[in-house]
Parts: sequence; structure tokens; C-alpha cells
Amino acid sequence: MVGFINMRAFDWKAGQLIMIALLVMVASFYTGTLFGDNSSSVYVPLSQQDVQQKQPPAANGSALASGVFTNKVDLSYRTVPLRIPETGMNICPLKYNEYIPCHDPSYIKELLPKLDLSRKEELERHCPPLSSRLFCLVPPPADYKIPIRWPTSRDYVWRSNVNHTRLAEVKGGQNWVHEKDQLWWFPGGGTHFKNGAPEYIQRLGNMTTNETGDLLSAGVFQVLDVGSGVASFSAYLLPLHIETMSFAPKDGHENQIQFALERGIGAMISALSTEQLPYPSNSFEMVHCSRCRVDWHENDGILIKEANRLLRSNGYFVYSAPPAYRKDKEFPLIWDKLMNLTSAMCWKLIARQVQTAIWIKPENNSCLQQNALQNLISICDSKDDTTPSWKTPLRNCIAESATQKLPPKPQRLSEYSATLNNQGISREKFLLDTIYWQDQVRQYWRLMDIDEKEVRNVMDMSAFLGGFAVALSTWPVWVMNVVPVSMNNTLSAIYDRGLIGAFHDWCEPFSTYPRSYDLLHSNHLFSHYENREAGCLLEDIMLEMDRILRPQDTLSSGAKMKASSQELEISLQSFSGIQSCIFSKTPRRKLNKSCSAERSSGLFFETNACGSGASWRVELLADVTHSKSGTPIKLANDMVQWKRRKGAYSPAEAVRLFWPRAPSVLWASLLHGSQAGDLLELARAKVGITECNGHRVSGKANIQLMWLIDRCLPP
Repeated sequence: MVGFINMRAFDWKAGQLIMIALLVMVASFYTGTLFGDNSSSVYVPLSQQDVQQKQPPAANGSALASGVFTNKVDLSYRTVPLRIPETGMNICPLKYNEYIPCHDPSYIKELLPKLDLSRKEELERHCPPLSSRLFCLVPPPADYKIPIRWPTSRDYVWRSNVNHTRLAEVKGGQNWVHEKDQLWWFPGGGTHFKNGAPEYIQRLGNMTTNETGDLLSAGVFQVLDVGSGVASFSAYLLPLHIETMSFAPKDGHENQIQFALERGIGAMISALSTEQLPYPSNSFEMVHCSRCRVDWHENDGILIKEANRLLRSNGYFVYSAPPAYRKDKEFPLIWDKLMNLTSAMCWKLIARQVQTAIWIKPENNSCLQQNALQNLISICDSKDDTTPSWKTPLRNCIAESATQKLPPKPQRLSEYSATLNNQGISREKFLLDTIYWQDQVRQYWRLMDIDEKEVRNVMDMSAFLGGFAVALSTWPVWVMNVVPVSMNNTLSAIYDRGLIGAFHDWCEPFSTYPRSYDLLHSNHLFSHYENREAGCLLEDIMLEMDRILRPQDTLSSGAKMKASSQELEISLQSFSGIQSCIFSKTPRRKLNKSCSAERSSGLFFETNACGSGASWRVELLADVTHSKSGTPIKLANDMVQWKRRKGAYSPAEAVRLFWPRAPSVLWASLLHGSQAGDLLELARAKVGITECNGHRVSGKANIQLMWLIDRCLPP
């Protein structure tokens, strides 16, 4: 196993939490090995004309066939209290390879009599009660392949990874997606841009600038794409450096968001129905609807009022749909209703060409007040902007605009917004956070030792100010910035920096497909949910993390690992000190004794010295030096001791449950009492088990732990 731990303060309880986290991650390694062997690497060049695959893997080559693991394939449900089978985490049956807990058709079918189908409430999130929630590892499809890398993935993905033909059958004539041998091909078309998204995007630029410029010159930097389909509109906005939050429901256009994510385009499952979308007010310069299947004119226009909430002043509402151009059926009546609603909201129709109409939302509170006096519109009561838009009913009213003028990109990335000032976050703290994450991201990539092209879809599970995403802004990635609803509402400030994200409660699963993300980043997440009710346990969160992570192949010492495994890169920053942990769900890498100066080795420790259920005593066997001065630091406590307790696993026992036939693996979280504010550099620290069941153990009998940070040290 590979990993890295760097901390300045850490207690026994924290170590126990990290141990549990590791074990769930080890268990989730099986999702890449039990079902389908990707032992032959998949080679996809960056040329669209030269997409090819190496020899397919031999049949029956999985770890399951070899009998290495004892985990069972079984449909398991969450129990209260939580119970982990002695054989390890169960694997869900293969038919659940696309399981989305809060968008499960079988559960929603039970709820149908209670839902308002006229408002399409069945398309919203509906999470089952804990006892009805699956508690097993979601497997990949039997013939799953390592995803094609960006930017080729914009146009090609493996058919076997999203093996659904309905969308191609229904939308093939509109150039959404076509079958091409083993691949899905995305030519860049859409219902209202059959000739390709680039031509359509340029037309929108002409319409918003009176034929004088493009969307950037119109001041568009962040777009909400409603009913996005396979997100080709978003894909072709990327060359303009426009960030797009694409969403669509899980409905008859099956797996459209899964296609988008497989392509490496930012998207999530969501629907406009009875609740506000999980995004802050005044976040987008454009709300785009191209045949988005939203009835904006119904229910007194409550849905278009939600679009108004999300639009910034002088933002655009783009409507490409039959009512904008057709004169038959009920379309003229719908158009008249839309015109009445938009006029009441003080929107101004600025263009109506081909099949598209565009309105602008002026900053004109006096118009709203006048229309309110005439009972044409209701103005919302003043509402606390710090309240997250999470499970909040739609409001049939319009809020008065009070947004600040934001600079263009890239200056927007360093924007200190009024939102932060209102929350008491100083400009100094904002700048320090930005600088800190710039440094941390460099550290992460050195420690992960992977090519930057191996990562495309990234989620920051507790994004705070968005500093992590800003640090990645020059990388070929997109970042979903998630702000937990029980933390301070900083998502508005994240949007003010030109980024995208969503509110979420990690006591519930996220609205996305399995295998959506290459990398998850977490900062103060587990400590925040500590001591919460059932459903918020660390095991629950880790299981969800496993569900949404992609399986990845890895390399070791220049040779291919036999089994496909799942890369899990997580930075955990928790409790009172800095503590970064990058875990990789792969067989451990060997130390490279001839590595270059830029290569760093991770942390590993193995021992067979103690059996399961033992009492462990672990001691620091070398000094620790200060990262700046290089002088030794005296630790207040340089010893950690694990003892078996009732209801708690010892490290060896826990590992046995999750990884029954492997050597015991101890991830020691060992440092205590370091000076506050000191970032430690463990130049050549060693840790060894010195006592097992009361008996001294020779240090030479153990493979000792090596911490090598930011450099290659001599062996």
C-alpha cells in the first residue's frame, strides 16, 4: 500500500478513525479486481483518428477466480448498529453496477403515490431510509475498461463503460452520440445545434453582443446548463475558459449524465421540480436551456423564478425550444405566458433568432418594486443568504439584486468577495488559504507520482474557500467543489472566484453515478461528521467515496500490476493539526533506491510479527526535524499504543476482517504533541513495533516505516 501522512497533532482516537478509513479503502480495492480483469493495459492516444486497444484480457483472470479474497458477493443492507461481516465488506451483485442510492427507480416506485407527478417530483432526490440502503461495494461492469484520457475522451468513450444504446437510438439523428466499433463517438451536436456546438456557441455570442463579439466579451464566465444531455454544450465552452455546471435528471434519456462524466465533463444529477437547486443565489452569468424539458411557464412561473435566483445581474437566460420559434399547436400560448412572466420579472428580450430567444436580467430593483405594487410579481422577504440551498422549497417570488461587480478570469480566481467579508473571513486568511493550497497541490502530485493526464474528474468534498480548485486551475482537470450544508456557507464565495460546485450533506449519498471521479479531496471532513447520527459514520462516507471513484490501473517499478485496482487519492486534513494522507488503493509500491530528486516515495509498513487481536506498542525510532530550521524537535509523546478494547478492533484484527489473506498492514498515525503551527518534515524517521502481547520485538524483525517527503533519500 502507498500513502503519506504528515501531521503536527494527532491523538489516539484520530488514529483509530484513519485506520478505519484505510480499511474501507482497502476493501474497496476489490471493486477493480473481482469483476473483470484489466490486466492488459488500455492505450488511448491523444489523436482522435488513432484510438486503439491492446489485446483484451484473458477470461477468468480475476482475483475472484484465483480465490485470493474471501469477500462474498451478497446484497447487504445497512444495519443499526453497524456490522461488518467477518469475511470483509460484501460486494453488491453485478446488476447493481449503476446503483445511485438517492435516485433508485425501485425505491422511487414505492413513493409514487405520495409524489406530485404533475411537477415531476419523482425526478428529485429521494434517499431511502438507512435500513433500506445498500451496504456493499458497488462493482464495475464485467467488461469495464480504464477510461480514455482527456482530451480524447471529449469525443470518444468506451461503450462497455456506459453500455446503453437508447440514447444513441433516440438522439443519433441530432448528433448527440453514435456507435463506432468499441466506442461511443460524440460529434458535438445537440437537439438545437445539429451542426455542432461551436457554431451554436458563436451564434449565442453574436446574439448577446449585437454581432460584435463572443460570450466572453458578453461577460459570461459561469453557465448553468439545464437538462444538459451529454454535456456537449459545456465541452465546447471549455476553449473559452467558461465554467459550466451541467445537470439533468435520471429519466427517459437514460445515463446522459453518466455519458458526460465518462467524457470528463463536469455534471451531476439534478432536476427542477419542487425544491431549489443545490447552488447559491447570484452564481451564473448565463442559464442555458436547449430543449431542456422544463415547463418554465407552469405553476405561475415558479421554475423560471428559480432561474432568476441563480442568475447574476446582467446575466442571460438562453431558451432554445419550440415556443421560441414555432407558431403551431400550443407553442404561441406558451410563448405569451413566458413573455408575461419575464416582463413581470423585469427581464428584457434582447434577441430572437433561428430557434433561440435570449433575455437579460437587468440590475433594476426599481422596476421590481413598481411591478410588485401592481401585483405583477411578489418580492421575496429578506432571507439570510448564509442558509444553503439544500432541500429548500422553491419560492414563488423574486429577490432584489445586490451583487458585486466581479472581474473577468483569471483575476476572478483571486477575488476576495463581499460574501467572505460578511462571514467574518478576513482578506489575510483568504490569501493565506490560497497560498497554502498552491503549495499543497504541488506536494500532492509529487507524492502521488502520477502523470497529470491520469486525473480529469476531481471532487473537493469540503471545499471551504475553493483554494484547492484554484491551485488546480492550470491543470487539465475540472473540480466539483462541495460545501457540506452543516459547515459555513462559503459556496457563494467559491462561485465568486469563477469556480463551480454544489451544496451537499455527506450523511447522504451524492447525486452522481458510480465511477464518476478520478480523485477525491477532503479537508476537515471526517472530524466534522464525528459523533453524528447513524448514516453519517465514517464507514458510510467511505463507502460512498468508494462508489463514486473510478477504478484505475497503476504502475509499479515500471511494470504493470497484474490486477486492475482502484486509485484512491484522498487528502484528509482533520482535527487540530495539519495531517495530510494520500491513500492509493493499489498494491504497495517498492522504494526506488535509484530514484531521481523529483521522485518521492510513499509510506508503507508491513509486519507479520503480531497476530490478530494483539496488543501493539509502536515507538518512534528516529528524531524528527523542523521543516525550516532542520533542528530536532522534542516530541511530548513519541509512543503510540493500541490495545484491544471491547467494541473496537485492534489494527491487525481490523485488517484481517477487510483483507483476510494479506499480510497485516499497519498505517501508523504516530506523532503526538508537536509544536503548534509547525509543519513537520520527517527527514528519515523510522517507526517499528517494539512490543507484541507484552513481549519485546526486535526492530530488525520488522520492516520499518520510512517517511520520505519531497526528496529521494539514500537507502
